[in-house]
Amino acid sequence: MKNGAWVRIAGIVQARMGSSRLPGKVLRDLSGRSVLGWVVRAARESGALDDLVVATTVDRADDAVAAECGRLGVRCHRGPVDDVLTRFTQVVEGDPVPPDAVMRFTADCPLLDPAVVREAALVYRAVPGLDYLSTALPATLPRGTDVEIASRRALAEADRLAAGHHRAHVTSYLYTHPESFRVLGLTYLPAAADLRVTLDTEDDWRLIGEVAAEFGDCPVPVRELVGWLRLRPEVTALNAHVRQKALEES
Repeated sequence: MKNGAWVRIAGIVQARMGSSRLPGKVLRDLSGRSVLGWVVRAARESGALDDLVVATTVDRADDAVAAECGRLGVRCHRGPVDDVLTRFTQVVEGDPVPPDAVMRFTADCPLLDPAVVREAALVYRAVPGLDYLSTALPATLPRGTDVEIASRRALAEADRLAAGHHRAHVTSYLYTHPESFRVLGLTYLPAAADLRVTLDTEDDWRLIGEVAAEFGDCPVPVRELVGWLRLRPEVTALNAHVRQKALEES
């Protein structure tokens, strides 16, 4: 609640079949459910969102993503291939009741914790005037479990000013220009940012497969996930060498 009014937050999941390192990763089967399906389920189970949309592209390869959205019963929007920020603003502007803020998800993070999604939304709604909230300022959660929220106003401002790689990363213009926006970081301890559970490579897939084999087809609380990984260095070693792309890389 802000000024007595409910703050509407829409979740937008960016998803596409194209990937330079692991094409088709978002529709890989993980314990009987697509990777995208894991992300959609976590967002829904948070109970924190007023709407949920998958933003994919007009590329023919992403017909498969649109079909999976139909199977999952989640709304799908199709927009530019490389300009992801435009995809997001199209979703917001096309909504008959535009949300006050957007929670951004990426479809290659199947191990999202619904509790983290819920907590981020609770904090955002409790702090008036926020432009941007992230669990990665500074990064303390495992890569692949972070969430972020941008106000509709801030997203529109980014759309007006951002160029180059900022248009591919949607929110990066906001957190790299903190002098222009009201930004808040949500920190989780003990820090576990050295752990990697996002899906960019085959070695990431091996680690995520180990987690799914242990916990089954269900969301894993992030503290439980971190504790389990800390006790299994042979599992964390599977993708410890993987380099995360720099912000400027597409």
